Amino acid sequence: MALKLLALSSLAGLAHAHMAAFHKAMYCLNGTVAGQVNYNNDDPVSPLWMLGKSDYWFHHFNQCDEFPPAEGDFLELPAGGSFTVEIAANRGVTSLSYNGQYATEWGDGGNHPEDYSITNLAGAPLSDSDCISVPNMHTQNQSMAAGSAFAISYESDLSQVTMDNLAVFTVRYNTPWKRIASFDVPQDMPACPAGGCTCAWVWIPNGCGEPNIYMQGFKCMVTNATSTIPIATPKAPVWCQEDQSTCTQGAKQILIWNQAEGNNIAVNGSDLSGSPKSPAYNSNCGFKDGAQNDIFATSSSAAALSSPVATHHIYGPADRGFQ
Repeated sequence: MALKLLALSSLAGLAHAHMAAFHKAMYCLNGTVAGQVNYNNDDPVSPLWMLGKSDYWFHHFNQCDEFPPAEGDFLELPAGGSFTVEIAANRGVTSLSYNGQYATEWGDGGNHPEDYSITNLAGAPLSDSDCISVPNMHTQNQSMAAGSAFAISYESDLSQVTMDNLAVFTVRYNTPWKRIASFDVPQDMPACPAGGCTCAWVWIPNGCGEPNIYMQGFKCMVTNATSTIPIATPKAPVWCQEDQSTCTQGAKQILIWNQAEGNNIAVNGSDLSGSPKSPAYNSNCGFKDGAQNDIFATSSSAAALSSPVATHHIYGPADRGFQ
C-alpha cells in the first residue's frame, strides 16, 4: 500500500510534464542517479531550448546520455516491419513500472475522450497557450500533433554519433498522441554492427508553448536485414510546405532549431494556416509518414526519390474547425 501511495503522489504532477518515448533500450531508463532505479522517472521528457550542442545532444544537459540501457537491451527494428514505443510523461504510467497498473491508452495514465481536443476536454484543464495540457503534448487536437521520428547511426559508441551519420529513418505523423506509437522500418535497412546501432527519438511541437525540441537516445538493432546498402550521408531538411519540389531529397538529418548553436533550419513568417512556421517531422519539411525509403546511397528504394511527398496539413492554432 505504501508503494502504491508513493506512486500516486509522484504521478500527481503530470499535468506540467512533457513527453518522451519509453522502452527498455532507452538511455536513462532508470533515471540519472547512479545505482538507483526511479520507477517514476521523467528525466528524458525535459524539453531542449537554447542550449549548446554538448547539452542538447542526446539530452546531455541532465546526464541522460551517461546512463545507457542494460547490456543486451536493444530497440529491435525489423527491416520491412514495425516497432512500438510508449510515449508518456513519466515511466510510472508505462508498462515499465508497477507492472503497468497505471498505464492507460494515454501518456499521462488518465482517461480521455477518443476525440480529445480543446473543444472536448472532458474536465481536463486548458493550458496557458490554449492547448491540451494533460498530457502536455503541445497540441490542440490529434490533427495538430506535429509528428515525431526516429533516426539511426551505425555507430555503436554514442560519442561517435554526429549529424553526418545520424539519419531519420521513420516518421509517424500526428504524434505524440496516445501512449502506444508504432513506427515503420524501411525494407532495405542494413544490419547493425555487433555492438548495435545508436538511435534517437526526436520531436518538435507545432506551437502550444515554448518552441523547443526533444531528443533522446536508444541502443537499437536492425533485425531480419537482407540488404547491405548503406544509408547515405544525411542532409539538412528545409521548410518546403509551399512547394514540395524544394524539399530536401533522400536521407535527412534530424531538425535542430532554437538552440544556442548547431541549428540546421531557420524559418520566419507564417505557414499556410496563418500560424507561425514551426519545423516538424511532417511534409512541411519533406518527411513522409512511415518508413523513409529514400535514405539509401543506392538501392531499389531510390525510386522513391522521384515521388513527391504527399502534402499533409498539420493544423495550427489559426485553424478552429477541430475534430
